[in-house]
Amino acid sequence: MILRLTLIACLAASAVAAGQPPEAGSVDSGLAPFLGEAAFEMQPIFCGERFPNLVVARDGSVLATWGSRRVRVRRSADGGRTWGPEIPVGDGIHGGGALVDERRGDVLLFTHPEHPPRDGQTAPRTVYRSKDHGKTWHATDATFHPDSDGFIPSLHMMEHGTTLVRGPHAGRLIRAARVYRNSPERRALTVYSDDGGLNWRPGQTLAELGTGEAALVELSDGRLIGTARKSFFTPDEPWRHERLFAYSDDGGLTWRDAFHARAIPDGPRYRGAERRGANYNGHFGMFNGLTRLPIEGRDILLYSNADHDGHERIRMTVWASFDAGKTWPVKRLVHEGLSAYSSLAAGRPGTSSEGWIYLQFEHGEGAQQYAGCQLACFNLTWVLDGQPTGDGDLPAWPTAVTHTRGD
Repeated sequence: MILRLTLIACLAASAVAAGQPPEAGSVDSGLAPFLGEAAFEMQPIFCGERFPNLVVARDGSVLATWGSRRVRVRRSADGGRTWGPEIPVGDGIHGGGALVDERRGDVLLFTHPEHPPRDGQTAPRTVYRSKDHGKTWHATDATFHPDSDGFIPSLHMMEHGTTLVRGPHAGRLIRAARVYRNSPERRALTVYSDDGGLNWRPGQTLAELGTGEAALVELSDGRLIGTARKSFFTPDEPWRHERLFAYSDDGGLTWRDAFHARAIPDGPRYRGAERRGANYNGHFGMFNGLTRLPIEGRDILLYSNADHDGHERIRMTVWASFDAGKTWPVKRLVHEGLSAYSSLAAGRPGTSSEGWIYLQFEHGEGAQQYAGCQLACFNLTWVLDGQPTGDGDLPAWPTAVTHTRGD
């Protein structure tokens, strides 16, 4: 196992050095590291402000990004055991969509000066780049192109982006974005770059209008799965608390096969939404976390959100799917109290992060809804010990093997 993981790490490093996207086999590994004895740890890592994003750099450093007034980062170089001091990135609002360029090894962060942008066409969008796995950051030139209606997508607030490593679009940087318009014309979509982040072009609407904060991941067959928070419902559409999902088979340009996952909540109902008009139906959803475990030939997805069908943002929970998002048979409560926006990331093969799942989420204390954020670190076995949802059956193939932290 050690020899195999070393070989995988060497192949991935060679691909980055050569300026080529790594092959899927160098990104994925086996299931065993995510299993074994159940493990869970949690600690606070930021105080005050809002807006999480979580990525794992090519060297295995876990990067927690944060900030609703000034963007900063904390790094863990030992798989999440300990965290370094805050690293300032820049002023402004964290735009989400942080991603690792698998071709070069760079990490990209996105900021806006305000939210929502007063003028979405002229508001600056700043891309910060790190070439040393999150230790230092500098602003870079980037051009964001308008969509077919002339709108330049806003970057706030989205789950982390990704680099495609499979199929004809391998090497593409892609992240979720949105167009701010009055409902129902507002919409979630993607922006992508095929030149390393210099130019960003918009894709089409992610499944439906009336959508906003979104997330996407690449599946083992090269398709993308995307999901979006929804804030508008047509008069003839039944009120839905379930999360909207869709698939893309053309590198994130278009989306199809949209469905609402019955076991996955879109988030708590928004306070006061019932006063905004009948088409809101007292529901506004919430930003979520989404990640795929890097397991060869498997599509194990993790989703995070507040598990409460009332108005309160409480009970941060993770759900697991073993069939690329079609069913979600198990969920596990992470935090009972106040909890809001969240971001998920999975550890990388051959690094100190291997076998671990990371969840960064906004949490509150007492009457303070947003007191900072917590970072939870756990393995798949811990999730499997959770509560059945009734949405499909838990498969038999995730079997426990001996693998503990520090192996």
